[in-house]
Amino acid sequence: MTMTIPVLTIDGPSGAGKGTVSRMVAKKLGWNYLDSGSIYRSLAIAVLQKNAGLTNIDEIVQIARMMDLVFDCNDDLIVKLNGVNITTQLSTETTGNAASIIAAIPEVRLVLLQKQKNFKKPPGLVADGRDMGTVVFPEAQIKIFLTASASERALRRYKQLMEKGIDVNIQQITREIEERDRRDKERKTAPLAQAEDALYIESSALTIDEVIAQVLSLVAQRRDMLRS
Repeated sequence: MTMTIPVLTIDGPSGAGKGTVSRMVAKKLGWNYLDSGSIYRSLAIAVLQKNAGLTNIDEIVQIARMMDLVFDCNDDLIVKLNGVNITTQLSTETTGNAASIIAAIPEVRLVLLQKQKNFKKPPGLVADGRDMGTVVFPEAQIKIFLTASASERALRRYKQLMEKGIDVNIQQITREIEERDRRDKERKTAPLAQAEDALYIESSALTIDEVIAQVLSLVAQRRDMLRS
C-alpha cells in the first residue's frame, strides 16, 4: 500500500508572513519545510554574483542546474548556496526584485520544479511560496492563501530591515511591493493566484500566533476528514 504524504501549501504575496508562519507550523507538526521563495532568491543571488543578465535565459538556466542549495531550518532559516551562508542576502530588495524577474522565466521554473517536488518526504511537508497549491503541489490535501494589504506588508518589511540596521524608505518599499504584486499576478507562467480549494486568510489585523492557530486548526480538521 502506497503511503500518502500530507502536504500543506501556504501561498501568498511577498511580506504576508508566509515564511514565519510556515516555519513555525512545520516545527509544531514535525514536518519538512520548503521555502520556494528562497530557492528563487538564492538563484537570483547566484546570477547576480556571476554578473549574468536577468534576461540571459540560457545562462540563468545553466546556473540553476549547477546550484547546490541547502536549507537548515531549526529555529531560523539558514540557506547555503554552494557551501556559503547567504541568509542575510535573501531579504534585500535587490535580491527580491531580481528573483521576481527570474521567476517569470518558464525555462527556469521548469528546472527548479523538480527540486521543489523532492522536498515531499515523510512525515509531511509544509511548502511556502506563490504557486505551491496551484502548480507545484496541486494534489496537496491542505491549502492556505495568506495575504495582507500592501501598506501593511511594506511596514513589516520596513521594520525588519531597520532592525537589521539597513536604512530604507517605506514609500519606496511600498512601490516595490505593489510592482512585484502586479508582476507576479500578470506573469504568464504560474502567476500568483489562490487555489480554488485554499482557505483565504487576510493577516493585516492578525498576529502571527493567531494566523498559526488558524492554520493548525485547518490541518487538524483536514487530517480528521482524511482519516474518517
